Amino acid sequence: MSNQVRKSVILREEEAGQWVQSGMTIAIGEPAPMGLLRWVVRNKVTDLTVIGSGLALDYLVAAGCVRKVITYYAGSPDIAVMPAFRSEVENGTLEVWECEEGILTSGLEAAGKGLPFMPWRGGVGTSLPDINTDLKVMCDPIGGEVLIAVPSINIDITLLHASISDSYGNVQHCRGTGWLDLFLYRAAERVIVQVEKIVSNEEIRSKPWETTISNADGVVLLPYGAHPFYSRGYYVQDQEHILNYLDAIKVAYTKSNRNEKDDYFEKYCNRFHSHAEYLDALGAGHLISLSEY
Repeated sequence: MSNQVRKSVILREEEAGQWVQSGMTIAIGEPAPMGLLRWVVRNKVTDLTVIGSGLALDYLVAAGCVRKVITYYAGSPDIAVMPAFRSEVENGTLEVWECEEGILTSGLEAAGKGLPFMPWRGGVGTSLPDINTDLKVMCDPIGGEVLIAVPSINIDITLLHASISDSYGNVQHCRGTGWLDLFLYRAAERVIVQVEKIVSNEEIRSKPWETTISNADGVVLLPYGAHPFYSRGYYVQDQEHILNYLDAIKVAYTKSNRNEKDDYFEKYCNRFHSHAEYLDALGAGHLISLSEY
């Protein structure tokens, strides 16, 4: 019988944030772990390569944290292309690693398996290999089919949001993970998961089939940590807050007026020293109004 004591992986917010350093490649799950991303912005982490999508990706771009993006989709159901992303790409200040969903997941799968590349059919016969020269057209040595070799996409740290975890990094998502979360988890050197609640190991083991991640490197307790996005089983998306962000960013980029953008980040990010301060400013009544049930 082993006498080894299991080690807690619970981190304080500032400890987890310090794992993210300028120049790293990070990945963002869905719903986005906004509590951790606000820490990144607040502490002026820069020169990041970010694997992400939608508004969370745009948020980091607008905050000046990103040098390069790896994304299959930088829009939302209502916006074809997010405003900060569009402007920075058009200005030549943001590098984009062009891909689609299959190429992205193939690269992540290669990293997760420790392989240099994975073959993929998507993009064959298109201009993608010309635009993204990391993609190599190859001939299948077995069947002779033309394929694309997608290089491994290695991640320093993946940041995820989930429902619950025990102190040992056994994580459970309510009604399943975001669709890329497990790809991002397997491709990363380290994984930090922010959760709504930390529960006992006994509670996790009572529903073993619901465990989605069994060995997160770090777990951070951040209730309402996905705000202004949703967290399944807890709260819905804060549409008013998201519109406030979009209005500020559109003004900043279309009218070359940084004041609106700077005011947004000051009001909702930079002036706080912790996630708790952020929640206090939002107010208990507003947070309760977002309850899913």
